[in-house]
Amino acid sequence: MAMSCSLDNKLTVKLQTIDDKAMFNATARENPPIVVDYFPPVGSGKGYTSLELLMISFGSCVSTTLMSILRHRMKKSVSGVSAEAYGTLREEHPKALKHILLRLKIQTADVTEAEAREALKTAENTVCPVWSMVKGNVAVDVETEIVASK
Repeated sequence: MAMSCSLDNKLTVKLQTIDDKAMFNATARENPPIVVDYFPPVGSGKGYTSLELLMISFGSCVSTTLMSILRHRMKKSVSGVSAEAYGTLREEHPKALKHILLRLKIQTADVTEAEAREALKTAENTVCPVWSMVKGNVAVDVETEIVASK
């Protein structure tokens, strides 16, 4: 599975401060801006923190990769995936993530737990770019639940 970034294989995001603390508007391509901030007193607490965005990126990357592998490589029927990610921070500074628990619910008519585990192993080892960046730096546990599609 190839990831299409751009013609020159580069990504660009833009950030601009929008208050007198640590709040930014952030954009990528022509998408609407998102607000990035930090907890008070450094920030106003009115936007996503950088670590929350990293967890969102991780959860969405794993979910997208999982769906793609199940649908296209394994020829399975997947009507959707929902994800929840829980991060544990280090006690010392920098307060980086030390652990992520990712809980996935796979809506499907025909995927087994074993097939989901196989697809996740492929995602972890060879396909998901965000997992590749996290691996070796953050402990990750993934729990899956198969939910019958209607």
